Amino acid sequence: MRIDIISAVPELLDSPLSHSIVGRAIKKGLVEIHVHNLRKYGIGSRKNIDDYSYGGDAGMVMMVEPVYRMIEELRSEREYDEVIYLSPDGEILNQGISNELSLKENIILLCGHYKGIDHRIREHLVTREISVGDYVVSGGEIPAALLADSIVRLIPGALTDETSALSDSFQDGLVSPPVYTRPAEFNGWKVPEVLLSGNPKLIRAWQDEQALERTRQLRPHLLDE
Repeated sequence: MRIDIISAVPELLDSPLSHSIVGRAIKKGLVEIHVHNLRKYGIGSRKNIDDYSYGGDAGMVMMVEPVYRMIEELRSEREYDEVIYLSPDGEILNQGISNELSLKENIILLCGHYKGIDHRIREHLVTREISVGDYVVSGGEIPAALLADSIVRLIPGALTDETSALSDSFQDGLVSPPVYTRPAEFNGWKVPEVLLSGNPKLIRAWQDEQALERTRQLRPHLLDE
């Protein structure tokens, strides 16, 4: 799999994509992640990538030409399954979307910045828009890193135990049950006895019950869906 990320501030992506599961997946050759500096196609001697908005609203807007030229360069080298714009008003990211995208071969992630991007980019170049929540951050770099992480960890071989991802929260539409490790008692706080029983059937039943109850408390809308 290959992920190309277009950014106005590529340095923001250095650390999130170089360590932990994503970094190991890259080293194993399971995924290629390439971060592109949009200023490569900036306008004029100062390599501008933003300008004032028509209509006089406050804030700068990312220009259409640099983004167009960058995407055209990438598309000249390979076909892309998706060109994804990280946008506050896109579809809300969930586990199902990450599962779907992990099966793609090549995707582009476009990071917005400033007040946003020229809407013509969204109309003519972007194939999908994804949001990490109903709030605004300074740019799309952190959401892009988050989305990339959620995708890469699902690629076979990225996790040491591939079955681990199957038991993550939301994979079965529920929140995960509580988890514990040694010691069995600390500061008077005890691990539930059923988890120490060694009876897989009882443990599974407890986990299912806990997952359902925690979902009812924390994410009741999932039960409605």
